[in-house]
Amino acid sequence: MVGVRIVQAANFVSPASGGIRTTLRELAAGYTAAGHEVVQILPGNEDGVEEHPHARVIRVRAPRLGSTGYRVISQPWRVAALLDAQAPDRLEVHDRTTLAGLGRWARRNGVPSLVVSHERLDRLLGTWTPRSLRGLLPTASAADRANAALAGGFDAVVTTTVWAAAEFVRIGAPNLRHIPLGVELDAFHPDRRDQTLRRAFARDQEALLVVASRLSPEKRVDLALDTVAELVRRRVPVRLVIAGEGSARTRLERRAAGLPVTFLGFVADRARLAGLLASADVALAPGPVETFGLAALEALASGTPIVAHHASAVAELVAPGVGLVAAGSGFTFADAVTALLATTDPRAAPACHHRAVEPRPSASPHPGVDPRPPASRRAASGVRLDAGTGAVVPVDTGRVSFGAARRDAARARAERFTWAATVAGFLACHGETGLGAATVDAGAPGAPPPAPTTSTTSTTPTAPPVPPAPPAPPAPPAPPLAA
Repeated sequence: MVGVRIVQAANFVSPASGGIRTTLRELAAGYTAAGHEVVQILPGNEDGVEEHPHARVIRVRAPRLGSTGYRVISQPWRVAALLDAQAPDRLEVHDRTTLAGLGRWARRNGVPSLVVSHERLDRLLGTWTPRSLRGLLPTASAADRANAALAGGFDAVVTTTVWAAAEFVRIGAPNLRHIPLGVELDAFHPDRRDQTLRRAFARDQEALLVVASRLSPEKRVDLALDTVAELVRRRVPVRLVIAGEGSARTRLERRAAGLPVTFLGFVADRARLAGLLASADVALAPGPVETFGLAALEALASGTPIVAHHASAVAELVAPGVGLVAAGSGFTFADAVTALLATTDPRAAPACHHRAVEPRPSASPHPGVDPRPPASRRAASGVRLDAGTGAVVPVDTGRVSFGAARRDAARARAERFTWAATVAGFLACHGETGLGAATVDAGAPGAPPPAPTTSTTSTTPTAPPVPPAPPAPPAPPAPPLAA
């Protein structure tokens, strides 16, 4: 197979950013492993070129976007000039702001192109609209016009969840493709659970909650603080650790005054973050406009159940036995956390296990990961609330632990989302872009998304329908791409 040159262009990427930076890194590694050349054009504080193991990174001097920590390329014609010089065989754009016009460059030059929609515009416009004007401004129609222009400018538009695809389904975009993202299954694993690390943040009798998120208003980390305040009011011993940085941190710290909350800032050490996620009892995903929820998936890979906002795409990750979906209030999130920590009839554990956990292979596909069956793994221990004291105590180890079964179910759920499948899906999409009415089997990586469904607003273990999951490793060989 003759390799091709794939140029990725993006905004909103910084050393402390999360989802898009991770996605670019994993896609570049997969493309390179498949024999292709990768060039990334990203914003920076000055112009320059960096050589990385899986990509050449071209930095374009760009101004800061307020106090967000991000830079946005304000001169997209400079990116077009770079594309002229790089002469890509495929163009992949991870931005819908200043770089959305690059689709026109691709059309003029006969280069197949795709754009990844990392945000759901109609929901963002609704979030940014002042409360007094909500329902009065035509935000949905404005989003429809912008989305039609975006989809029309590229050969394919990629979304990673059914929730994110809904606004393109609404306008009948014919070139929509559905490719779920993956998770680093080796880095995030229940075996990272560390009692010493846990005790650095919470006493043994306290439940440890965690939020891994950028601290910006739309992420609604204040909802996690309201959850802790409600749990404290109910006399549930709890500690919350927030891993992330952003423009809202000062305001959130003021709001958290007097609450058992620790702000870690951005955690650059991925091993430490993995240990924190695996050592927590519950991970919170309070953002109502999350388009995928990579941090929530990392928590599931770590064996930690999640509580997700019912209005976001994260609800699609919640299957029976791996977490709960809650309405957007501290009271309902507290209900969900309490339900996950509460004592459960031991007879429910095997049922949950049977329902949510798929059969495991006899040997682990991940080096260094314990391949023994779940019942013999002691790293994931369950907890319960003591009826008398309200303390969080270990579940009786004389029977199957519901907590252990739930952790194993969370891990099994995450194992359905692999970066190998994501890379294969993107390569398939690159292979068909520009070929007119090419189609892909529904449910396959790169396929049109299934019809969106409405999330259930509840804190019951029954979750909304989930999208078709990508296949597990090993990765299929990359499809040939004609240069």
